[in-house]
Amino acid sequence: MTDDETVSEAVELLQQLGLKEYEAACFVGLSRLPTGTAKDLSEITSVPRTRVYDAVRVLEARGLVQVQHSTPQRFKAVPVEEAVRTLQDEHEQRFERLQRALHDTEPVGEPDEGPVQEVWTLTGRTPIANRSQDLIAAAESEVVFVLGEASLLTDDLVETLTSLARSVDLFIGTASEAVRDTVERRVPSARVFVSGLEWLESDEHTPTDPAIGRLLLVDRSAILVSTLLTGTGDEHAVFGTGFGNGMIVVTRRLLAQGLPTDSGSV
Repeated sequence: MTDDETVSEAVELLQQLGLKEYEAACFVGLSRLPTGTAKDLSEITSVPRTRVYDAVRVLEARGLVQVQHSTPQRFKAVPVEEAVRTLQDEHEQRFERLQRALHDTEPVGEPDEGPVQEVWTLTGRTPIANRSQDLIAAAESEVVFVLGEASLLTDDLVETLTSLARSVDLFIGTASEAVRDTVERRVPSARVFVSGLEWLESDEHTPTDPAIGRLLLVDRSAILVSTLLTGTGDEHAVFGTGFGNGMIVVTRRLLAQGLPTDSGSV
């Protein structure tokens, strides 16, 4: 990545975190200078000089820039680590407020009295990872989890798996011996096996072909199955709840191909 590309990426990410374009550009410019005047910033960022002062005023109010009231004024960005913590704290506070606000909103209409057995879809690696971890964390008796790709064993997932109560039976299937060794090392409480589902691994996938990502069965009543697009890594999932759900029955039989025969899980 070139220097221009790195600068553009930093400016774009800061905009995603709530800064306006000129504010983001000025902060990135100042982070590259020991100190700078409005003229210096305008020259390296292409922000009009008259707009630099407005941008820096906002950055100062947010605790991201220090101002020396000399003639001309000089500006200095706070250390990068401090700036990141400041922005992170701001967003964590917003998330907390959002959570409270959503919980406090009044429900509209009658409570859903729909069937117990439900099937839903979900798209995106992060949402699917979060849903998987929520299902696992809620387990009361058993978790059977087959990983189709080693990259899915993230630090957050490992933390969720290792935090399960000892009373929960945990079985993890992998697509290869190498991944099995990694899982055994990182999740010592699990019974790990190489899955008998040979189609989890294939050398014949094209960039548009899906491959199995996750197979998750929790307490014999909740299931999540995801696919990964080989070329892009995009993930799509379906998940269902309700004992007796057809998806549950099919998944149990598939998982039986790989589970240890004495597990009594499927």
